[in-house]
Amino acid sequence: MSNGTGTTPAIDTTRLTRHFGALVAVDAVTIAVPASTIFGLLGPNGAGKSTTIKMLTTLLVPTSGTAHVAGADIVRDAPRVRERIGYIPQMLSADGELSGYENLLISAKLHHVASAERQTRIDQALAFMGLTEAASALVRTYSGGMIRRLEIAQAMLHRPAVLFLDEPTVGLDPVARRVVRDHIREVRGEFGTTVVMTTHDMDEADEMCDTLAIMHHGRVSAIGSPASLKASVGPEATLDDVFIHFSGSTLDEGGGYRDVVRTRRTARRLG
Repeated sequence: MSNGTGTTPAIDTTRLTRHFGALVAVDAVTIAVPASTIFGLLGPNGAGKSTTIKMLTTLLVPTSGTAHVAGADIVRDAPRVRERIGYIPQMLSADGELSGYENLLISAKLHHVASAERQTRIDQALAFMGLTEAASALVRTYSGGMIRRLEIAQAMLHRPAVLFLDEPTVGLDPVARRVVRDHIREVRGEFGTTVVMTTHDMDEADEMCDTLAIMHHGRVSAIGSPASLKASVGPEATLDDVFIHFSGSTLDEGGGYRDVVRTRRTARRLG
């Protein structure tokens, strides 16, 4: 499927809902994400962001509602959705005991990239992410920023229409964060890929995203461009103010034990 800039949204959900017993984790979420844009999903831990992404990437089946990703229904046509997306979780997805090239070769096979095209795709991905000289080195010797760039390269080998990124720069130093952000923008510009990202860094969200959706208690409490959301709160409002206003949470509240463990593990492996 072309991931051009037509009028069909890259992601379109209607009252998307997920229950876990009596808990309503995602409550009737309706959003439309234009193609070839960067869309930020914000909210405190427990707001429903991860559950929403798990449904959109076919890892969870909705309790009710519908969603289409890259033109395919996430329930009725889940295999087609998986063919058209890339997903980079916060936790490590590259094998440190293999080289960068070997990681990309495995990804190419998993994504069914034709054997005649694999070498070209891998070479292009390494060059695009600035990893050509490090291709033969073991990933455990890479810096955090290099690992993140390799993971983006792995997820882009099959030219997905939509790329999902979970906290793409968490645990990185300021220089590495800048490099990774620049490459995410280049992915959108070069391939027309729609990027959906979660982040707790409001400066990152403000700088990177065309549209933001703020989730609170499983619902979308606000959606719009960073500028329009700030204007809706007040003339001098920052995105931090917007987050607090629409989520009822401060940015430093953090999550539960599992959230803290996950974030610290990610920071250690990228550090």
